[in-house]
Amino acid sequence: MTSREATQAELDRIYAPLLRLRQGPPQRFPDIFEARVAESADRPWVFFDERVWTFGEINTLANRIAAVAQEAGLGRGDVVGLLLPNRPEYFAIWLGLGKIGVCTALCNPLARGAVLAHLLAAAGATTLICDASTEEALATLPPAARPARIWTFDGEGGGMATALAPLLAQARAANPPAALRDGITIDDDFLYIFTSGTTGLPKAARINHLRFIAAGETTARALRLDAGDVYYNVLPIFHGAGGMVVPAASVHAGVPMVLRRKFSASQFWPDVRRHRITTLQYVGEICRYLANLPPDPRDREHTLVKMSGAGLRADVWRQMRERFGVQQIIESWGGTEMNCGTLNVDGLIGSCGRVPSRERSVLRLIRYDDETGRHPRNAGGRCIEVGPGEPGEAIGCIADPAGAPAAPFEGYRSADATDGKILRDVFTPGDRWFRSGDLLRMDADGYLWFVDRVGDTFRWKSENVSTEEVANALAGYPGVVLINVYGVRVPGTEGRAGMAALELAGAATFDPAAFCRHARERLPEFALPLFLRLTPATDLTASFKLRKTELRRAGYDPAATSDPLFVLDETAGRYLPLRPDTAAATLARLGIPPFGGD
Repeated sequence: MTSREATQAELDRIYAPLLRLRQGPPQRFPDIFEARVAESADRPWVFFDERVWTFGEINTLANRIAAVAQEAGLGRGDVVGLLLPNRPEYFAIWLGLGKIGVCTALCNPLARGAVLAHLLAAAGATTLICDASTEEALATLPPAARPARIWTFDGEGGGMATALAPLLAQARAANPPAALRDGITIDDDFLYIFTSGTTGLPKAARINHLRFIAAGETTARALRLDAGDVYYNVLPIFHGAGGMVVPAASVHAGVPMVLRRKFSASQFWPDVRRHRITTLQYVGEICRYLANLPPDPRDREHTLVKMSGAGLRADVWRQMRERFGVQQIIESWGGTEMNCGTLNVDGLIGSCGRVPSRERSVLRLIRYDDETGRHPRNAGGRCIEVGPGEPGEAIGCIADPAGAPAAPFEGYRSADATDGKILRDVFTPGDRWFRSGDLLRMDADGYLWFVDRVGDTFRWKSENVSTEEVANALAGYPGVVLINVYGVRVPGTEGRAGMAALELAGAATFDPAAFCRHARERLPEFALPLFLRLTPATDLTASFKLRKTELRRAGYDPAATSDPLFVLDETAGRYLPLRPDTAAATLARLGIPPFGGD
């Protein structure tokens, strides 16, 4: 086993350069990118479809974006919503806006209607940039929620959107004056990335220049990226991993990335071989898709040697190493807005990181009561740390009058949302700690192991799904009194699948096909409940909060309840009944294993 001292030394190597970021002249990411262009303008940065974009070409487009935005009156303090799928111009847009001090809110390109309206309102966006593939979303926005200015990147314009292409063609291609960024510090907001926490709808997490730059530097150093590396980016770039970690790390190291519109298991290894890809940023689900591919004599005939990410189960980890020959896997734990992430630099299969020195770590694990949603406190009114092997919610110290190690938490654009993620007087009077919403356990050697999410958010198909968002979207269906949404485990998959318990009005009948149409019109595919349960009454706490624990335990097992159950047939576009005598056959036909417990 790796010694604690050796682990700490490697973590110090990775994180030490961050100390200099607050020293010397201000460093903003556009400054770093322009310095990279001055050094490597003709070096390829993004491979996409059949085109190669150099650092210089992305910079030129970014400059044109900056010029158009400035001409429109945008500047420091303004926010622009970005509603595009994966494409290289995405990076140029937020880079160009950042050059003139504008913050970009990265919106899920699948968002529609009330969900999209919420994202724009939460970010305070007065301008929206879409493209031909997302322009149809505009019609789903309530009139009052439409931004004052809407640009379509490659659409023809007309209607609600103005075509951006003619404006860009006439715009200045040179770097805007650096003086436009005077007064902007490393602590100023650069991006808003939406994240579903343990409560409520998606929140606009504040990504300042420091967090963005640090994500790149630490990842590049952890993976020891050098001039011979090629990064593979198959993740959605409106999220933190694909939209912040990969581009920031590749710019820091000066290495190219191969960007895909979306992940494809069948094209993964052909892409790796074609582009001689060496490095992958993963989420656990994509690795499981790779592990489920039929064996191929060429499984080890490739250049992929290292990868970093989160959510990799131990069984898939072993396959990535033994079947595919990936030499270095750095599993991490953390989140877009967290102040207490961890790295597994020792290669211990299944672990998401290590705390080699408690005295130097901001991370603690405290007891959490899943039924009450609270953290039990001792007789002195303080939270209780868990022991080795005991699950506890991970928290990160923001400030401690007693002098414990601390790290900043920038929070969200909403002050109330920020305040809702902070615990106070945890161990000492006046201390403040960030709530992660994740249950971890730590063994006697300081290694950490992910246990589960707490609260009302679950992860499915590599997406965070807010139960409140799903319930709100489904609300209003005729005959349904109340909807309780939760996640249930499906054997052999990562995260949890959505399940909705529906309380029907007394005389109401339920039409599963009509409900499926209702859900599909209002939710993206990943947020559709995979299972339904019809309940005669909803179980509430004394404070009228929904109980979910027993529902999760029963899952979609028809033997565990007399309530009618249904499963989504995605191909047919309808929900099918799960009856005790036919459930096994129905699930087998859909490729879903029987419920294995929670």
